[in-house]
Amino acid sequence: MELPNPDPRPEGEVRELERIWAMPSGWRLVTAVNNTVIGLLYIGIAFLFFLMAGVLALIMRTQLAVGDSRLIDQDLYNQMFTVHGTTMMFLFAVPAVEALGVMLLPQMLAARDLPFPRLSAFAIWAYVVGGLVFFSTIFYDLSPKGGWFMYPPLTLMEFSPGDNADFWLLGIGFIEISAIAGAIEIVVGALRTRPPGMSLAQMPIFAWTMLIFASMIMFAFPAVILATMMLEIERAFGWPFFTAALGGDPLLWQHLFWFFGHPEVYIIFLPAAGLVSMIVPTMARTPLVGYHLIVVALIATGFFSFGLWVHHMFTTGIPALSLAFFSAASMAVAVPSGIQVFAWIATIAAGRERFRLTTPSLFVLGFLFIFTLGGLTGVMVAMVPFDYQVHDTYFVVAHFHYVLVGGFVFPLFAAFYYWTPLFSRRPLSERLGRWVFWLMFIGFNVAFLPMHLTGLKGMPRRVWTYPADMGWDLLNTISTVGAFVLGAGVLIFLADLVAKFRAGEPDVENPWGAGTLEWLPNDVYSTRSIPHITSREPLWDRPSLPQEVRDGHHYLPNAPTGGRETIVTSPIHARPQYIIQMPGPGWPPFLAAVFTAACFLLLTIKIVTVAIVCGALAIAFVLIWTWGLDPGPSKGTIEIAKGVRLPTYMTGPTSHSWWAMVVLMIVAGSLYFAYVFSYLFLWLVSPEVWAPAGSPAPPPGLWPASTAALLLSGSALIWLVSRRLGKLAASPVAMSAALLLSLASLIGALALELSGHLMTGLSPGDNAYGAMVYLGVVLFGQLAFTLAILGLYTLARYLTGKLDGVRRVTFDNYMLLYHYAVAQSLVGLALVHGFPRLIG
Repeated sequence: MELPNPDPRPEGEVRELERIWAMPSGWRLVTAVNNTVIGLLYIGIAFLFFLMAGVLALIMRTQLAVGDSRLIDQDLYNQMFTVHGTTMMFLFAVPAVEALGVMLLPQMLAARDLPFPRLSAFAIWAYVVGGLVFFSTIFYDLSPKGGWFMYPPLTLMEFSPGDNADFWLLGIGFIEISAIAGAIEIVVGALRTRPPGMSLAQMPIFAWTMLIFASMIMFAFPAVILATMMLEIERAFGWPFFTAALGGDPLLWQHLFWFFGHPEVYIIFLPAAGLVSMIVPTMARTPLVGYHLIVVALIATGFFSFGLWVHHMFTTGIPALSLAFFSAASMAVAVPSGIQVFAWIATIAAGRERFRLTTPSLFVLGFLFIFTLGGLTGVMVAMVPFDYQVHDTYFVVAHFHYVLVGGFVFPLFAAFYYWTPLFSRRPLSERLGRWVFWLMFIGFNVAFLPMHLTGLKGMPRRVWTYPADMGWDLLNTISTVGAFVLGAGVLIFLADLVAKFRAGEPDVENPWGAGTLEWLPNDVYSTRSIPHITSREPLWDRPSLPQEVRDGHHYLPNAPTGGRETIVTSPIHARPQYIIQMPGPGWPPFLAAVFTAACFLLLTIKIVTVAIVCGALAIAFVLIWTWGLDPGPSKGTIEIAKGVRLPTYMTGPTSHSWWAMVVLMIVAGSLYFAYVFSYLFLWLVSPEVWAPAGSPAPPPGLWPASTAALLLSGSALIWLVSRRLGKLAASPVAMSAALLLSLASLIGALALELSGHLMTGLSPGDNAYGAMVYLGVVLFGQLAFTLAILGLYTLARYLTGKLDGVRRVTFDNYMLLYHYAVAQSLVGLALVHGFPRLIG
């Protein structure tokens, strides 16, 4: 292939790139948005949570080492149990995966950065502040005690008074929002910032897994966000979503939670599998066997995982037909996982003569052994009769630790040893690494293998102590010894990390001889120039590529806009489309994250006024940070290589901003689907109780018809403005009136819907029907509030000359969300007003 830039670029361009992409120093480091800084901080904090949750696990194992132990009391044990599980699942596993995505994806895609660097910064700082405050509650006797799954009715105010449960509900719900922000970044980054020529069929497997991971977050996490919202509303205001006497049902929580919780297992596993698929070919020095089959298996795993949530509810009394379906689905998901395992084994076999037994290789082999055992026990608990016997025993504890630790922690440590030379001047010790592996591998199996027997001998899970004459002491003592051996391995790793890791340019480039793009020469600006890709292992197929990239022979070897930028390519075939102009460091994302965390945490302890002030400040800083994100088309087209020019501004479906809004709408739609499911579920399980005889009927048909008319008129107005934006932009009065009228239509529809239900005398606290109706109004109000802010923001940009017929990204985003809000509200009207009439 002919080089886009046959002539080397002058060193002055390198210095200019270094100046533009320079990281802030001192206290201003918290304002950095570079993916390497954000990614390293992200993975560092996630690993800190892993260590802290591990300490809690060791204390609990010490408590359970022998029968009748009184090392800690039951209340503290319950808090530790809840914080350990919550931290491992919510504060370690998912954030660690997102951290790897933020840190590695731009390198693997030869991009200067992900498309929304300030969104990544906001997500990480919100997670850091919120997560640390949540974990600290263990020191103040404020930690939740209801288990990391927080089942009602145990977690209702009647049985869990005080603020302990609220720290989980508001804190974790808020952290899930941070995870969704990261997912938006990853989806748009993987689809739109690949290097020219890298079609989807040439994308690294890790990029595929991150794309599927983020897509699963979009559909799974909204369910638990809605569930936490409902439980917190019931605790705070008495709306009976989960109180059976008033038509609620505690099983609704389990359905919503496990609709998130079981995909969560694969949300964690799939990226780990992606890491393994990157490491194995390098260590075997041969291309990955069955690339296309693995991609299909990844997609199938993501799809099947959403049909498994009742796998956790076999003993709750659900119908036999449902048991059969979900049991079959639970076993079927083993097929795509098996495809990946056999592909890795085949790759190792294909390169067996060249295979290197390094520390990353050992962790990969350990992962294969442990995860396979976990998969086998997973098939066992998928069989309903067997699950009935072991459901609430330590057999299940052993199973999910084999799946989660084997399926994620071991690949993560393989990734630490494999990719540390990419970000550190010195690699981790290979000799100590082998000690770390063997201690962790032996310790893990000694700790959790006996738990299968402990469970089969009848030891229930979630107990803080047990009688000494039950015959469980020896097995528990062995498990405790194994846990400390595992902890010793992690401690040696931590000591090696502190001694060796120094952020900076590595002494040796590509020490493993890998074939993927993250091992190109890189600096603070990532890669010097962005190559054209024609294969999956470009560094193997073209050994001269690193030097060509270093010399600036490829696309975008300089900074033609005078600021930070990268190339946006088409989502399927990666054809260059335009240049993103990206923001640099700034205080607003950091301050927005801090005040957002403060808002949620202050609401937890009922300091409402200050919380509202913090929420307003968070919104203000978000608006400040977004104000400069639409630089407009003033730069025109720029040259990214000899004879190749690209525009620097794009609107509509080609714009990365448009894609981000679509992802956000999918998230909102998933949340609303969970609401529709909840409404119909409560009606189905107790139709006589959820709305007893004498309950107010829905408002007369004129009310929903008028509400629908207002919504449709507002949507039609926005559509007309979009069609005539160029002409309307020349008339301040007409444009301002159109935007304000659209908001008035939306707010008027909300007011009409609320007043109609109030007129009938329906109260949200009387029964589950009233609670669900008013929850629908709350969800409508959330959208209306968001659109009010976005609409006024759009008007402000227009009045300051930053919006017209060409520079219209802000308006396009407002229009997309507006049309979505109207569509969701019409579905809600049909459900709340039409469904009772249909069944009545």
